[in-house]
Amino acid sequence: MKVKITARHFKAKESLKKYATEKIEELERYNENILNSEVILFYDKPPLNTKYCEIILKLKDKILTCTEGSDEFTLSVDRAQEKIKTQIYKYKDKIKSKKYSKQKRIIKTI
Repeated sequence: MKVKITARHFKAKESLKKYATEKIEELERYNENILNSEVILFYDKPPLNTKYCEIILKLKDKILTCTEGSDEFTLSVDRAQEKIKTQIYKYKDKIKSKKYSKQKRIIKTI
């Protein structure tokens, strides 16, 4: 899986890039069909000073996105990873239910 990290209006430290890459690569254990991912880091100017992380995952037939904000980039990455993990679970359940409903129709027709 390819991981692309973009920092808008600032230069991200190598440690932050490495942290985000590790978190995104953990998602591969939940779905093997992830083709590539993009992490976009950006922030609001003071006085708000909120730091955001946006994750875009491209699967075979679906694109999953989420945006999360907090006071620190690492916390934003963690929260966004949890959100996208939930989306992966929901997508996987939806695919499974479609698969099993097709099998039931085939069995009923026989």
